[in-house]
Amino acid sequence: MSSAASRTTAGPFDRGHTDDLMAFLSASPSPYHAVANAASRLEEAGFRRVEETEPWDATSGGKYVVRGGAIIAWYVPEGAAAHTPYRIVGAHTDSPNLRVKPRPDLGSQGWRQVAVEVYGGTLLNTWLDRDLGLAGRLTLRDGSHRLVNVDRPLLRVPQLAIHLDRQANDGLKLDRQRHMQPVWGIGDVHEGDLVSFVAAEAGVDAEDVSGWDLMVHAVEAPAYLGRDRELLAGPRMDNLLSVHAGTAALASLAGRDDLPYIPVLAAFDHEENGSEADTGAQGPLLGNVLERSVYARGGSYEDRARAFAGTVCLSSDTGHAVHPNYAERHDPTHHPRVNGGPILKVNVNQRYATDGSGRAVFAAACEKAGVPWQSFVSNNDMPCGTTIGPITAARHGISTVDIGVAILSMHSARELCGAEDPYLLANALVAFLEG
Repeated sequence: MSSAASRTTAGPFDRGHTDDLMAFLSASPSPYHAVANAASRLEEAGFRRVEETEPWDATSGGKYVVRGGAIIAWYVPEGAAAHTPYRIVGAHTDSPNLRVKPRPDLGSQGWRQVAVEVYGGTLLNTWLDRDLGLAGRLTLRDGSHRLVNVDRPLLRVPQLAIHLDRQANDGLKLDRQRHMQPVWGIGDVHEGDLVSFVAAEAGVDAEDVSGWDLMVHAVEAPAYLGRDRELLAGPRMDNLLSVHAGTAALASLAGRDDLPYIPVLAAFDHEENGSEADTGAQGPLLGNVLERSVYARGGSYEDRARAFAGTVCLSSDTGHAVHPNYAERHDPTHHPRVNGGPILKVNVNQRYATDGSGRAVFAAACEKAGVPWQSFVSNNDMPCGTTIGPITAARHGISTVDIGVAILSMHSARELCGAEDPYLLANALVAFLEG
């Protein structure tokens, strides 16, 4: 748990939280690693894992559920009633990238390659000419999983030289199938080579591997940037920045039995491709966990309805900081700045779930925490992205507010934010969860 989220009112920025975020980003090259790292931090704070296949009891304290690349964690204060409402921080663990296909061994013209599929709305050009590693999980024949992380230069998607494409600087067009397959060596292609290599890296026999969920990642470490190191560059900020802040905020409340709400962290997978998965926000995972917690404490359907009616969710995802080279792409009266505090995201067409009541809840949390905040609205001529916020509101009937941290280069292999903003977000989340 970082020190930054251990107090309600934000004090002077000391980089401790941001240093910890950098370590979290580096250690979490896949959703499965992010979940494992969040779970480890929660266990250090006294949380314990409960299994969905086992009965749940009415004990108080911190608990969490893991399913694939998703984690739901909550803290039940001593004496909490069955109808006690929840305060939820929602986030997602996945990021746009390149993911390994079922038959990964590929080659052309003496080059050995890895067959990949484009995941989510990634900026393809940002994956060109980067040193890439490989990470994810292996599924073994007995149904168990093994995490693997080859965090060294292994792959590269080579760009075509300017001499062979004189118009490249006038508009680069990449074919997702033909141009995005990385190289990882030279020589003949043999089926099973990649899985054998990854299995050896994970310390298991290739014959025991029956499935895999593998993806590439840039191996360059996160770094402070700028004359005064006031910026942070790194991978997967969308949305591990929020997962990290939410984990730190929830862990800081362990042992707090004076809370009027049950604080929850809900970090889903597959947000970047629509959330339609059993580990996504459109799935039943969050609702199942909240309902089972009510019933485990002896509650009825009436208690469940009362708890949900009083619940509020902050859907925390990254948003767009005003871009110095493309300011005309932003709404002229809404220019979020980096290091200006978290942003409240609004869209009247419900691409974001925020309304006036939600704005008041968020403003109160920021005021309590001593954290500045900003508003974000899209330019009317630009399509607005969306988040897990509207999905959570519609799926569970829960009041939801969309917030986040303003960044540049969203969906790039390497994104950019203000170095202070992750700390400010974590403090605002603590205040919100406290009620």
